[in-house]
Amino acid sequence: MIKFDFIDKIVLVTGSSRGIGKACAIKFAEAGASVVVHYNKNRQLAEKVLEFMPECNHFLVQADLTVAQEVSDLANKVFEKFGRVDVLINNAGVFEEFDVLSLSFEAWQQSWEKTIKTNLTGAANLSFLIAKKMKDEGGCRIVNVSSRGAFRGEPDAPAYGASKAGMNSFGQSFAKAFAKYNIYVYTIAPGFVATEMAEYAMIGERSEEIRNQSPLSRIASPDEIAQTILFLASPGTEYMTGCIVDMNGASYLRT
Repeated sequence: MIKFDFIDKIVLVTGSSRGIGKACAIKFAEAGASVVVHYNKNRQLAEKVLEFMPECNHFLVQADLTVAQEVSDLANKVFEKFGRVDVLINNAGVFEEFDVLSLSFEAWQQSWEKTIKTNLTGAANLSFLIAKKMKDEGGCRIVNVSSRGAFRGEPDAPAYGASKAGMNSFGQSFAKAFAKYNIYVYTIAPGFVATEMAEYAMIGERSEEIRNQSPLSRIASPDEIAQTILFLASPGTEYMTGCIVDMNGASYLRT
């Protein structure tokens, strides 16, 4: 296994109270980073994440990423605490499935607004604030957590698929806009991952079909995704800026 070195680095992981974000927070901490553990609603879960992390100058912070002012406050709190952000992991997200044909127009609008604001606009706003600060501080790295759903389509979660497709495009645009400031932007697009968000994929009638979408006959672990995220955030990957890395166990292949 590759060993990473993030000693003296400040790493902000959104949505790090569980799932991929939790795995990232722990792995960055184990690699020597001071980690900003972000959560929205469940402080207790976020505090438990800190218990798994080696002792260091970590920081727990709450923010609703759908609210622009709270995103701004989050960035300001981190800058006041550390003065910089070396790595930003845009991981926070929501996933809602529904029967499109039976959904009311009101519920349709609510789902789209919540999903786009959380998965795309919140990530874009935070990236903007971090990049504007760090372009004069030597640069930083941004890793966006997208989804294979951006490519294959999500008929029961169209807002989710659209939000992740938007994240892919946003990451590529940002990579071009900020490269001259040593700000590098990467996107990872996982398939199913064994997290709370995908709990329905691990149990029940659909579990076997979902596992067999991959020739590995399983879904990914959060640690596997986090390991790749640490790689992307490491020195030596600069020429990968703007990339979208598929990580779905060959369950969905594109050329």
